Amino acid sequence: MNTPVAPQSLAAIALRLPVSRGAYYGGAWHAPRTGRHLDQISPGTGEPLGAVADCGAEDIDAAVAAAKQAFETWRRVPPLERGKMLREIARILRENAGELAMLDAADCGNPVSEMIADATIAAAQLDFFAGLVTEMKGHSIPMGPDRINFSVREPLGVVGRIVPFNHPFMFVAGKAGAPLAAGNTVVMKPPEQAPLSSLRLAELIDGLLPPGVFNVVPGGRDAGARLASHPDVAKIALIGSAATGRAVMKAAADTLKGVLLELGGKNALIAYPDADPDAVAAGLVGGMNFTWCGQSCGSTSRAFIHEKIYDAVLERVTVRIRHWKPGVPTDPSTTMGAIISKAQYDRVLDYIASAKQEGARLLAGGGRPDDPALAKGLFIEPTVFADVTPAMRIFKEEIFGPVVGVIRWTDEAAMLDQVNAVEYGLTASIWTNDLTTAHRAAARVEAGYIWINDTSKHFLGAPFGGYKQSGIGREECLEELLSFTQEKNININLAGAKAT
Repeated sequence: MNTPVAPQSLAAIALRLPVSRGAYYGGAWHAPRTGRHLDQISPGTGEPLGAVADCGAEDIDAAVAAAKQAFETWRRVPPLERGKMLREIARILRENAGELAMLDAADCGNPVSEMIADATIAAAQLDFFAGLVTEMKGHSIPMGPDRINFSVREPLGVVGRIVPFNHPFMFVAGKAGAPLAAGNTVVMKPPEQAPLSSLRLAELIDGLLPPGVFNVVPGGRDAGARLASHPDVAKIALIGSAATGRAVMKAAADTLKGVLLELGGKNALIAYPDADPDAVAAGLVGGMNFTWCGQSCGSTSRAFIHEKIYDAVLERVTVRIRHWKPGVPTDPSTTMGAIISKAQYDRVLDYIASAKQEGARLLAGGGRPDDPALAKGLFIEPTVFADVTPAMRIFKEEIFGPVVGVIRWTDEAAMLDQVNAVEYGLTASIWTNDLTTAHRAAARVEAGYIWINDTSKHFLGAPFGGYKQSGIGREECLEELLSFTQEKNININLAGAKAT
């Protein structure tokens, strides 16, 4: 997928902060009704980025009211016209990709070179759902000569979406695609740790959609809880941790609203003895998403390597991992960014310490980089532990950091039991040259998105989502679009309204 800005051009892009720091709803900017603001600090440099509104329940109420009013207009806009507007937003994303990427790099800590791809992905999602607006089809049921029975699909109403910090503007823009295409209005709650690009996006597309169709309300837990429980929100969607997903589902229960949850993962990479050690090593380090510090629910943080190729793979991993070197996120040459917050930074270091105490063998990383230029940032080296066992915390718990544990296996049945022993089931990566083995393993693994001899890639149109505690529903596909609609059945008596 081509990037809209050449990496060598990124150095010329200045950091442009959003002018507006409040809530955007009803086509206008508003000061927070809470009166609160939160200071934003760059995780890569420790430098201040200014304050942003810390909105609460009253702000959400106002935004939902604006979205509810706008819904009566937006639902009647012809589908192809809605699609045209989404494509225009996609064009604006591509046109301003460098600016948004630089802003996210400063605010969330991911390397600017990677954030450029986020603009491409978000624009592609908007184009994808814009192209599906005519696929929201019902169906007819034969009832005989005197009756016609058919169904139609209608939008739900106001949709709330809560997005995480690892890809802020990609999620706020891209995840608005399906509900808007279906005729819903949206209230987006950007991540409190990195809201700046979402506010800038609202500035860029201001006036393109009818007022109240697209709304952005920055805030923390209070805002998210009110959005999930609000009686006028027809559906709530979340990308976040399993714990947050459970809280959102509980909040949604009182109003019986639908939920779409893409949650955490403790994902497995499985390498069979016939796999090429070079390819497995490349998949192991690539699947960990070290570029954004392993802060990804799809990262393959448990690598099950057959004993026949175990040592060969580890030897190659220690070489390949050198590509990822922490650096200032706004520097185009940086290949690995910073941890989002001090709390998450301390949490990752605690997992590293526990792995050492529990007997895992440190193969690479495990601490802060020694570059004095990075002293004020939240950096952790890409970390690999070998000889990990199921009893260790790093085997069972989602770290959401740059730490992968490697497990040696010999018995396939026992290995697959260990793969499935955790509460998560989002992704898995299986490496083998045997077609039968690949199919057998894919059938046994309890995960919703599986790569064979590959990892990390997403494919528009292919349903993404998890098993077990990794979520409810599917995204990036026609099913996501349809999930933001409801079906109505209509029965016509052709005999007319005659007395019986």
